[in-house]
Amino acid sequence: MWAMTGERSNQDRLDLLRGVPLRIAAATNGVADATLHQRTAEEPWSVNDILAHIRAAADNRMRFMRRMATGEHAELAYVSPRSELQRTDYVDRPFAENLAAFTADRATFLAWLETLPAQAWNREVSIRDRPERIATYTRYLCEHELAHCEQIEALVG
Repeated sequence: MWAMTGERSNQDRLDLLRGVPLRIAAATNGVADATLHQRTAEEPWSVNDILAHIRAAADNRMRFMRRMATGEHAELAYVSPRSELQRTDYVDRPFAENLAAFTADRATFLAWLETLPAQAWNREVSIRDRPERIATYTRYLCEHELAHCEQIEALVG
């Protein structure tokens, strides 16, 4: 269910995005907070660091998608999802707070996506001289988050 092999429909992507917070919650249920913040020589990112990164990248992609949906832009300046993390305090927040905020933001964002007409999903804008659409950005978000879910599961498993 979680693999991103083959082409997915917009609804499939929404379902996958809806499941990411649940998957992270299931993987980390009962894990001590100290463990969720632990960094090691083998894995320099803690589970909380990974969640902070997922949140920041999602914030970045969501902002782009909201701007795409307006139809007011033919071109958008690229902002790196990784640089987004540096503008937040997500890494310093407790894991439970990060997960709760991510879960709430995701629910709000999905509710917005579900209201978009089909033409908004396919409206193109240029980012870094590449045509992008809400549909492609939801695919990127799914692929990115699912890979990090696997990483979290491996760290706590």
